[in-house]
Parts: sequence; structure tokens; C-alpha cells
Amino acid sequence: MPAYIKGVINLRGKVIPILDLRAKFQLSSETYGERACIVVVNVGDHPASATLMGAIVDAVEEVVHLGEAELEPTPDFGGSPDTEYILGMATIHGGVKTLLDLNKVFLEEGLLTVLPPQAPNPQTPTA
Repeated sequence: MPAYIKGVINLRGKVIPILDLRAKFQLSSETYGERACIVVVNVGDHPASATLMGAIVDAVEEVVHLGEAELEPTPDFGGSPDTEYILGMATIHGGVKTLLDLNKVFLEEGLLTVLPPQAPNPQTPTA
């Protein structure tokens, strides 16, 4: 089982796999803080075949409902970060929020990355 899969929970009689988004995106692993929680989402292209999955997140600040008209396309960042897993952007209460494409994040096998790998620092020769 991949390291980003942390296990399963039973939610009202349904077994739901839980993944750690930090591990999935190869971000630094930290201990779960006081505000860490599991967010349960429906993933899949069709509601009839949607699957419930859970993600461990650092915190949830608010839940909002957005209409199609409120979504803005993802800007071109010039190759870094990779925007393949970003659904779009939205302005909420004066702040810009990045929206993840849940189907790509949850259903794609393996680890994901949004930032390119860091190039090793060249060694400075010493005299």
C-alpha cells in the first residue's frame, strides 16, 4: 500500500479510504496539529459511480459553495508550479483561493508534485 494511504474509516457503514495530502504531494511531513482533520469528498466523473474518499488536511477554515461563474482559469505560472492538479482559482472574501481538481488528486496513482524538484546546490570549491 502506498505511504500516502493512511488507512480507512467507517462512516455510517461505508468504508472510506483515507490519504494524507502532504504525503501525496511529497511535502514535508509534520505531526498532525490540533486543527488537523479528515475531509470526506465524492470523487469520480459521474454521480452514480462516485466514490467517497477522505483526506487528512492541516485545517479547514471555511466551506463555501461556488458556482461555475465564480471560477477563474488557472493562470500560467511559466511551468512552475505544475498546474495539472489545479481546477482553477476563486476570489472569496477578498482573498484568492486555489481549487484542487479532486478527481486528479484522488484518483491518480502514485505521488504528485506541484513544484519541480530542487536542483542540488553546487559545492563551492575551497582553497
